[in-house]
Amino acid sequence: MHRNQLLELLANYDPTPEEEVFKNRMIEFLQNHEDAFERSLAKGHITASAWLVSNDGTQALLMHHAKLDMWVQLGGHCDGQTDALAVAIKEAQEESGILSIEPMSHEIFDIDIHTIPANSKEAEHEHFDVRFILQVVSDEQYIQNSESKELRWVGLDKELLPTRERSVVRIFDKWKRLASYYLD
Repeated sequence: MHRNQLLELLANYDPTPEEEVFKNRMIEFLQNHEDAFERSLAKGHITASAWLVSNDGTQALLMHHAKLDMWVQLGGHCDGQTDALAVAIKEAQEESGILSIEPMSHEIFDIDIHTIPANSKEAEHEHFDVRFILQVVSDEQYIQNSESKELRWVGLDKELLPTRERSVVRIFDKWKRLASYYLD
């Protein structure tokens, strides 16, 4: 996947009303910044995330992010890599310790633009986050690393979701609709 492939995926993506503004801003950002995939672009950069689903499709893995101190899906910086799906898979493997991960689809599952607060190493900036739905294809167990305070499988019961962060709830709702279609 290259810049043009991500632009094509975005052009073909059918966003929720909330995501429509994200889609337009993300396309404009990619078109106007040759270095959009580089963390060194101080105003913001493309990131890739994984909504990682268990092999039976009934649970998703969330992390309590150590730096942000909030529950989010797995994911991270592209660091110059323009294949966002490959980055999402790599980040899911690194952050979960699970290697047997495959995409459930090569299409975008969700998009979000969110502000990352300033810290001692970088100024406040935006993450233009492209999210894919991935699935564990083995019985491997997760292994927590230093990027998270905790990893947790969450089921289809929204009341047990450890966050009310709007973008996580939105992607949870999409997954729940998808899971109910396949599991019923």
